[in-house]
Amino acid sequence: MPDSPFTYPDVGATRGPLPAGYDHLEVRRAIAKGEDEFRRLGDAVLAYRMQRGLGIFRSADTPVAQPGSLVTVRLGVGPLGIPAPCRVVYVLDEADRRGFAYGTLPGHPESGEELFTVEYDRPTDTVYGIVTAFSRPAAWYTRLAGPVGRLAQRTAASAYLATLRRTPVEWK
Repeated sequence: MPDSPFTYPDVGATRGPLPAGYDHLEVRRAIAKGEDEFRRLGDAVLAYRMQRGLGIFRSADTPVAQPGSLVTVRLGVGPLGIPAPCRVVYVLDEADRRGFAYGTLPGHPESGEELFTVEYDRPTDTVYGIVTAFSRPAAWYTRLAGPVGRLAQRTAASAYLATLRRTPVEWK
């Protein structure tokens, strides 16, 4: 799977305006205060803490997100859960923004990209958690799910941010 192509042509599009032809998602929440918290939570995002905290993380070939890292999450519940392979497209490590985006690979039930970030708003000293995504169904069962699948994605994005907000100081 290291050389598998992404399942969508718009690789890297979470960097700017999201492309047409997909369902779009952005969930943004204030999750902490202070630059130290921004740095700590940025480290947590890069170490897949959001996925681990939800219990969907299965594997990654690097301990922290790096461009090209292979990541597998498990979507669904119990025996209905399925592996969903992804590859890290890019990593953000800026003065006020940290995180990574991964894109779907063959076998993932969706086709698209998801960006997980924390942003630090210096004037207000507020740290925001943000999940941005564009996707469309890639399997018959996700097409069948329709609006329920989109609701599940929005719910998961909110849960990612709640998990990040609860990240203990000694989370590693």
